[in-house]
Amino acid sequence: MKHLLFIFLSFVLTTTAFSQGAIEKYFSKYEDDEKFSAVYVSPKMFKMAAKVLSEQENQDLQDVVKDLEGLRILKVDDPTGSYFKEARKMIPTNEYELLMTARDEGQKLHFLTKDNNDIIEELLLFVGGDEFVVMSFIGKIDLEKIAKLAKTLDIEGAEHLGKLGEKN
Repeated sequence: MKHLLFIFLSFVLTTTAFSQGAIEKYFSKYEDDEKFSAVYVSPKMFKMAAKVLSEQENQDLQDVVKDLEGLRILKVDDPTGSYFKEARKMIPTNEYELLMTARDEGQKLHFLTKDNNDIIEELLLFVGGDEFVVMSFIGKIDLEKIAKLAKTLDIEGAEHLGKLGEKN
């Protein structure tokens, strides 16, 4: 029985690591490129933020950040759409479920999620247009709370998350 459990856990971790590997590879390719704005928020930073927020009694934001384990954002001018196309090919989007697409003022937005038993473990956002933005949230994610968080974040690209809270 222990052997089967070990095999199962190895499979789950390997599958997660593989898909994370593709995303990591994409971010690694451009995070040091001066053309890109790049943001990485570590799990430790989210834990620190949750602690500070609990001290400030801001329950809504604390609920959002306490279950987040990481955030990566890349942003670059992309008038030809080449980065958008490249990211869609390089990142294994077939492992994600399309949550929503939108077109707004010449920009294409794609929200994708990866979940495990109805718990969203990753939220990907692709924005294509005159600029390209890719965001990856890792952790236990509540979409309504992420949309609220977007209104308070002062990070380039975060304004696109507000689209999650909009009713189309």
